[in-house]
Amino acid sequence: MLRKRLIWQLYPSFLAITLLALVVATAYCSYTLHGFHMEQVERELHLATDVAASQIALTLKSGTPVDVDALCKKLGESGDGQMRLTVIDTLGKVLGDSNENPADMEDHSNRIEIASALREGYGQSLRSSPTLGKNMMYVAVPLLEDDQPVAVVRTAVFVTDIDRALNSIYINILYAGLIVVLCAAFLSLLLSRRISLPITRMKRIAQLFANGQLNIRVPTAGAAELDELARALNEMATQLQDRILTITRQRNELKAILSSLAEGVLAVDPRGHIVSVNKAAARLLNIDPVHALGRNVEEVVRNVGLQQFVRDTLSSDRPSEGDVSFPEEGGRFFRVHGASLADPQAECAGAVVVLSDMTRIHRLENLRRDFVANVSHELKTPVTSIQGFVEALLEGGLDESEQSQRYLGIIARHAERLNAIIDDLLTLSRLEESGEQRALLFEKMALRPVLEAALELSSVRAEQRGVKLDLSCADSIEAKINAPLLEQAVVNLVDNAVKYSDEGGVVQIAVQQQGKEVLLSVTDNGCGIPQEHLARIFERFYVVDKSRSRKLGGTGLGLAIVKHIALVHGGHVDVESNPGEGAAFTIHLPCG
Repeated sequence: MLRKRLIWQLYPSFLAITLLALVVATAYCSYTLHGFHMEQVERELHLATDVAASQIALTLKSGTPVDVDALCKKLGESGDGQMRLTVIDTLGKVLGDSNENPADMEDHSNRIEIASALREGYGQSLRSSPTLGKNMMYVAVPLLEDDQPVAVVRTAVFVTDIDRALNSIYINILYAGLIVVLCAAFLSLLLSRRISLPITRMKRIAQLFANGQLNIRVPTAGAAELDELARALNEMATQLQDRILTITRQRNELKAILSSLAEGVLAVDPRGHIVSVNKAAARLLNIDPVHALGRNVEEVVRNVGLQQFVRDTLSSDRPSEGDVSFPEEGGRFFRVHGASLADPQAECAGAVVVLSDMTRIHRLENLRRDFVANVSHELKTPVTSIQGFVEALLEGGLDESEQSQRYLGIIARHAERLNAIIDDLLTLSRLEESGEQRALLFEKMALRPVLEAALELSSVRAEQRGVKLDLSCADSIEAKINAPLLEQAVVNLVDNAVKYSDEGGVVQIAVQQQGKEVLLSVTDNGCGIPQEHLARIFERFYVVDKSRSRKLGGTGLGLAIVKHIALVHGGHVDVESNPGEGAAFTIHLPCG
């Protein structure tokens, strides 16, 4: 619907009121002026009639009707010629007339002014003259003898002359009215603009307020009401600016807090549509935060457990918590806490869900359980064996020298295994302690001498297994290392390669420099490692074939020691293998 501007609502109203007042005033003035002129003419006619009546009365007493008619014509000529004088007897017969021959005139007894004069002593009428055919004003007074009317003297003037004079006055009034109308229209326009312009200016500034430009102020307009409105708008802008600044500051603080949180925070509305998601939640759930906004949780997160938790949180007025797992993403686990949000009317306005990534803790807990189980198993076997053979010796085995020697040899081997396990555990413990790591000394040196020393320690076992050791390392390759630790890591890798290689096999130790890294690899052509074991091969006591490892004298801690030695050097270790094709372990060391 098209709405008019304020000025075009005020201006026509002001103009209409002004025109109406002017029309009423003009009509009233015209009516009053016309009435005033008619009364003035009537008074003049009345006076002239009284003057003529005194003269005609004398003539009527002493003269004849001819004398009366002659006097009428004489009196009519003595005037300005515009007034007509007529004398009529009580029977309506015209005795004399200033303009016409009485003999030719009809009976006047039915004239209104004549009848009124005979009846009331004065008569007046405004009508068309039958004799002249023009509008005339008539005034009549009776001539009395002994208080009895004997004749009527009547005077008359043409109304058209009065109308002509009034018309000239009306034209002047009309011209004056047009000037007044134009002035009134101009003044109405100025007044309308004076009222509408401040309001229009306030509207424009209010639109600027709506667009966020709250530093502008509305100027005063002069009128008390408009000034109060301007002050109210300015106060509103000040309060809005303060509140927006406060909200913006709080929003930025909240955004900074949410961005810095390691926990994921997800906010949804009452229908389950995502309204906010921080970087941590986007990373943990592997979603696009911009694409996720406004979409339903079911569309963004393909996990039934989390979807159900969000629905339960929205339907409950109490905080909730639970565990959610993502097995399809490599076994990820989250601890989730949720709370519903309420609006000022105490109705549900959505919910906030906080996700804590418990994957590492869960895996560490599994590792801890596996470690406890494995170390218990590894320690229980030699301890049980030692305990059994000691009991056999105590029960009489000492009497048989050959048997006791065999028992003692077995006890010694198991004790040696226990000692090896304890030594490896102590080594791992020292490598994991930050204080021990800071106490380690690292020097930039050539790697070949260190590798040759490690191969010399492993050569005896290699010769026993019939395995050849092949070293490929340029003399110029250097790295910042701790020689004893790196030597131990290489010995562990070479011993593992020798143990799992077939007789006549070859273990290759190769070193090459790639960019800012030195790659030290130990490759065998033994039985290899199945793919499902590669992810856990560096865990403590984790072995692929426990019976073979125990038979070969392994503790299950060698590769874990290798991993931690690589870590304290600022590098890492990885493995590539396929069953039946051998395995390749590579230690990545930084050059400097």
